[in-house]
Formats: sequence, C-alpha cells, structure tokens
Amino acid sequence: MRHPFRRPIWAPVLVSLCLGLAAPAWSQTSAPGPVAIPLHIPAQALDRALTELAAKTGLLIGADSRLLSGKQAPALDGVYAPAAALHKLLEGSGLEALPGANGSYQLRRATPSSTGLLPEVRVSASESLAAYVAPQSAVGTKTGATLLETPQSMSVVTADRIETLGATTIKDVLAFTPGVEIAPYGTDSRYDWIVIRGFEAYAPGFYQDGLQLRNNGYWAVWQTENYGLERIEILRGPSSVLYGQNGPGGMVNLVSKQPLDERRNEVQVQVGSDARKQLAGDFAGSLREDGTALYRVVGLVRDAELPQGGMPDDKFYLAPSLTLKPSAQTSLTLSSHVLRSRAGTYVRSLPEQGTLVKTPAGTKLPTNTYISEPDFNHLDQDQWSVGYMLEHKPNDVVTLRQNLRYAHLDTDFGQVSLRDFVTVNADPTDPVNYRQITRRVHASKEKTSLFTMDNQAQLELTTASVRHTLLAGFDYQNGRFDQTSYFSGTATDFDLYNPVYGGPVTIGPADMDLRTKLIQAGLYLQEQAKWDHWVATVGGRYDRATIDVADHLADSTSSQVDEQFSSRAGLVYLHPSGWAPYVSYATSFIPNTTINPDTGSAFDPETGRQIEAGVRYQPVNSKAMYSAAIFDLRRQHYVTYEPATGSPKQTGEIVVRGLELEALVTPMTNLNVTAAYAYTPKADVTQSEDPAEIGKQASAVSKQRLSLWGDYRLGTGLKLGLGMRYVGPTNGNYESATTEVPGYTLLDAMVGYDIAHWSVALNVSNLTDKEYIANCGYGSCYFGTQRKLLMTTTYRW
Repeated sequence: MRHPFRRPIWAPVLVSLCLGLAAPAWSQTSAPGPVAIPLHIPAQALDRALTELAAKTGLLIGADSRLLSGKQAPALDGVYAPAAALHKLLEGSGLEALPGANGSYQLRRATPSSTGLLPEVRVSASESLAAYVAPQSAVGTKTGATLLETPQSMSVVTADRIETLGATTIKDVLAFTPGVEIAPYGTDSRYDWIVIRGFEAYAPGFYQDGLQLRNNGYWAVWQTENYGLERIEILRGPSSVLYGQNGPGGMVNLVSKQPLDERRNEVQVQVGSDARKQLAGDFAGSLREDGTALYRVVGLVRDAELPQGGMPDDKFYLAPSLTLKPSAQTSLTLSSHVLRSRAGTYVRSLPEQGTLVKTPAGTKLPTNTYISEPDFNHLDQDQWSVGYMLEHKPNDVVTLRQNLRYAHLDTDFGQVSLRDFVTVNADPTDPVNYRQITRRVHASKEKTSLFTMDNQAQLELTTASVRHTLLAGFDYQNGRFDQTSYFSGTATDFDLYNPVYGGPVTIGPADMDLRTKLIQAGLYLQEQAKWDHWVATVGGRYDRATIDVADHLADSTSSQVDEQFSSRAGLVYLHPSGWAPYVSYATSFIPNTTINPDTGSAFDPETGRQIEAGVRYQPVNSKAMYSAAIFDLRRQHYVTYEPATGSPKQTGEIVVRGLELEALVTPMTNLNVTAAYAYTPKADVTQSEDPAEIGKQASAVSKQRLSLWGDYRLGTGLKLGLGMRYVGPTNGNYESATTEVPGYTLLDAMVGYDIAHWSVALNVSNLTDKEYIANCGYGSCYFGTQRKLLMTTTYRW
C-alpha cells in the first residue's frame, strides 16, 4: 500500500474522488465551509489521522512526509468545523497549517513570532493549561493511546507544571497528585521516597523512557534530574503485564527531553535556600534543513549545601541526545547522560518521646538540632548511561520498536544516625535521662551495571467495524549488583542540648559482601479493540526471572528461578461529550528472596491485584481534564513471621480501598487550577502470621489527602501562584505511634514576571515555615521539610 505522506502531495483530492457519492454533500464543494460536523477519529499516527480527517471533511492538506514521521495525533470525538478539527489534530506536534487557495492547507513547522520568540505555552492562560494537560501517554499501554482510552488511573505532570511549581525533586512534583505520599520518612536528602496507594514505589525502582532503573534495595538508587525531564507519568495500581516485576501500588515513568525539529535555546540561573547556586542550559534544534538530524543537549552544574551541617549538595548533569531520520519510516534517537553528585546526608529523625509526646520527665526535645556527623556523612554518586530508541514503520499496519539502555552506577555512602537515649540513672522522670543519645553507623560501597531492552511489534488492523491495535513485546534485563555494607561501628554519644561535632567515627568489619546477578525476560501480548464508542484492552505476560547470589563472607552461592503470569483487562466507553467511564482488573508480582524452611528454596513470588472503576472527562474543544477512580487493591502472598519462633510463612495480605479525584481546569480566563483528593478508608493488614499486625496499617496512610494549586497570569506579564497541601492524621507505621500523628496543612506560593525572552519566578514551599511531623514508627519520628525559597531566571531564544 502506498503511504499517503511520503512526499508533498494532495492526498485528500484522491481520497475525495474515490469516495464519490459516498461522501456527504458538504464535502463535495471546492472549498469546505465552516459547518461543524460530528467527527470520531481515534488517537493514531498523525499522517493517518490527517488522511482520515481529509476523507471525512474534504479538506485539502499538503504536507512533507518527513514533517509527520513519528508524530502522534490525539483522539477527535465531538462536533468540529473542519479547520478547528485540523488545528486540534496538530496540537503538540510542532506543526502549523497555513491556509491556501480553495480552502486548502499546507503544513509546516511552527515558526517564531514577530518578536523572535518561539510560541511558548507559558504566555497565556489558555495555552498554559495546554501545557498542563497531556492528552496522551505511552506508559499505560505502550501504544500512545490517549488517557481517555486507558483503563487505569494515571497522572501526567508536564515540564511546564514542574517549572511553575518550582519543583527540584520528583517528590516535589508528585505532592500535587492523588494517592501519593511524598514524605513517608520525612525530609530525606538521599532518595525520592514515595508511597503510591499505600505501597512503597522505591523498589524495585522508577522507570525512565519506559525502561526500569532497577535498585538493589539498599543505597545504590539511581538519581534523576527534573530539569532533564519532559514529563513525569504515574500509573496507579499493578503494572506487571507490560513491565514485569513491580510492586502493587503503581509505577513512576520519567520521560526525558528529546531532540526537537525547531530551534529552542534556554539558559537558566537559580539561587535559593541552603546556598543554592545553579546554572542550567537546554539547547535543541535541527542539524540539517530537511529535519533528518535533530539534537538536544541538557545540562546543569549546582553548588549548594544541605539545610544543616554545612554539608555539600553539589551536582553535575549532562544529557546529550541525537535523533536521526534516514527515511520517513525510520527514526533512531541516541541518548546518554552523565550525573555526578557529591553530597552529605540529611535526615530529620528524632525519638518519639520528646517530639510526638513529652518524655516521662515532661520535657520536649529541640527539633532543630542536627544529630549526625557532618564530617562523616556522605552520599557520593557517579552514574552514566547510553542507549537508543529505534522505530521503523515498514507500512501503514506495522510499527517496530526497540528501546535499549546500558547504565552504570557507583555509590559511596556513610551516615551516623540516632539509636537510643543514654540512661544515666534509674529515675524515668529525671530529665537527664533524655538529654543524650547513642548513635549507630552505616556505610556501604555499591556498584550497579544494568542492561535493559524492550522490543515491540505493533499492528493496526480493521476487521468489520472493529479497529485493532495489537502489541507483542519481549523485554529483557540483565543486572549485576556488587555491595559491601557495614552495619556496625561506633560514634560518640551526642548531647541534644549542647551538640558537639567532630568526634571519632569508626566502621566495623563488613556485614555484607554480595554479588547479585539478575536476569529477567518477559513476553507480553496486548489487544486494544475499538468499535463504536467502546475500547477494550486485554493483555497477558509471562516472566522468567533468575537471581544468582554470591556471598563472599560466607563463601557460598545460591540461585533461584521464578516464573509468573500477569494479566490485565479493561473496558472504556467514549461518550461524544468527552466522558469516558472505565472498569479494569490488573495484577503484579515481585520475587521473594526469603528461604522457605520447609523446602530450602525461596518462597514463590508475592503478587498484587486490583479491581478499579473510574471515569475521565475531557470537555469537547477544551484542554481541561477531570478524573475519578475507586479501587480495591491487594498485596498478597508476602512473607510474615510467627512471633514465637520467627518462622517465615507466605501468608501476608494487605487490602487498600479508596477514592481518588483529580482535575486540571481553567475556571476563568488566565487562571489555571489543579486539584487532587484521595480518600483511603482502608489500608490494613488482613492476613499475617503475627496476629498483632492484623487490622493495622503497614505503611501510614492518611485517610484524607487534598492538594490545590492555582496560578494566575496578568496581561502585564505578572504571574502569581498559590498552593495548599493537606495530609490527614495517621497512627504511624504499623500503628506503632504512642498517640495519633497530627495531620498538617502546608502552603506554597509563586510570584513571577515574563517579558520578551525573559522569565523570572520566586517559588516558596512551606510558606509559613510550619514545623510538622510527617510520620512516626517504632520509637522514631520523621520531621517534614522546612521553608525553602527558589529564585529562577530563564532566558529563551
């Protein structure tokens, strides 16, 4: 079959002639009028969407096939004038339609305005909201289906939202999305700890560009940089059917900035709290006039300190990428990054007695005392990766993709942390017994080498009145994790009221010296069937995972092999008004490494399963997006321990049920509002070998969480933003807190100004500098982040 956009053509003329009498009367005029008609065009490749639009409206559309290669069009479902429909299909493509004679249109790359600025989505409220709402995401289906067509709860946070919020970490970004707890251990400079629907998403790791950044479960955790991201995607609930090993709560996918076919240059300077000074740059464009070679270089250098102890928080990051388009059917993007971090460690953890509750002596502890050793604490990290994303379309039916990455990570970690109060005498009411604390020492040197690959074949077929998108894939991971860790050592006792730093810190002999090799291979199949206003998604996957461990201390080796089948099924109804209710079922798995004493082998993998019903609403001709979901989520077959003997059994189950709401909307001109709400009435252990755990929350989950953000842009260039985050009370991890951990409300704010090529913004998080406890567990409490200021100045040309 001849591709309709392989060179500049007027394909719709031929299409209209072929349609003949089958074409409606309004499409047979030489110049289509502005009459609005009902249109239903599914999300698909842009060239195919334009051909379908031309056939249905009679529009004459000319385009160079190279402009359309690799671009996707959103779904079109509603009543549109032909020109308005064309404009909507081109949204986010970087193309514009120039009117010609007889109602024709010629497509070209969007050009700079008369001021020399590229059209930026940050200028006006209506366009700004367009940058907040992402109609498509590959994370839910791997096929580029729209969010309306995806039968599972998702959130997509775009680069413009990240910038408006002044977010410098992933945790900062996800604070305004439903169902995500960003501070399960309070302020922690080391990691982006988050909990999704009651379960940690820290392990086995986040994803970047659809490939997993697998952690080893200790301190070697891949770092990411917000400035290098185009968007952050959160898929809630089990996701093993497309991605293999995963926890039940959900996954986070980080989408890197990619080369562009338009010139875009940016230099950014940041200064802020904790002596932060950062210089960043983002440069993109075409190396050839025909658009067959595109580039992008993103990088930054940061000189900063952690909030206490005078410890560094420095970073160097560089991410160059190159896209080659040797033909209209083939695209190859080469990507890489280097990240070097030199930092201390900063954790705000104190005993529960003296913080959440008074000590038996009736005293309160000073919460701003840093209890660690600045001269010893360190988290030095060097990581790099190289990879590519290859796509080839041999014809209009088949799309072939291969994504591949090799990455390496070196981590050197050391930290002193609190242990217990020093008991001076036997009188529990004597304040002297709550003045000094003992401290423990942790240290680790770790290396990770990770090869990941995902191969996909996508077929788009039509049988009778059903449009099929079939996806077959094979992905593969091969990781090696070397780790030498120290859990013993000594540090001097510490006086909370008269802190003295610089005492001797010693590290004991290695407690762990392991080399772990992991190989995971998965074969998956997915069918998306579309007919009338229905979309059915069904998928299945088979995984085989091998884990080999060499224990150098014990001079022993072990090996385990796990096999698992995962599935997902969902149904969506696409109403022409923009409503899209759905139901779905999904499963997940993750291997167990605990040995079953009855068999001498590792337990079977633990599993997750979720039943979800929800609805999305995207008003016709609007960039607003609303979503609601209710779910029943279960983590099953995890290992619990019999209290008397300590014997492990694979009997654990945790049930989480809840409601989540999210909205991105413009209630009035120049005002953008994002809102998220989560109601979680149940997040309890329902089965365990330890009866004391049953009925309690394993991870502290607030029954209610609410966040709001609004930003208003005046015609003068002034912009204002205000946000609120409410987190309800909990009883701590496993409800171990002595009393209820209070809820808290935080305020964030932004003020800025845009003029010509310049943008200036001041962001303040925790505006009132509220002191709050984020969580408690087993005698310790974790304090939240204090007020932070960030001034960002950006020059674009």
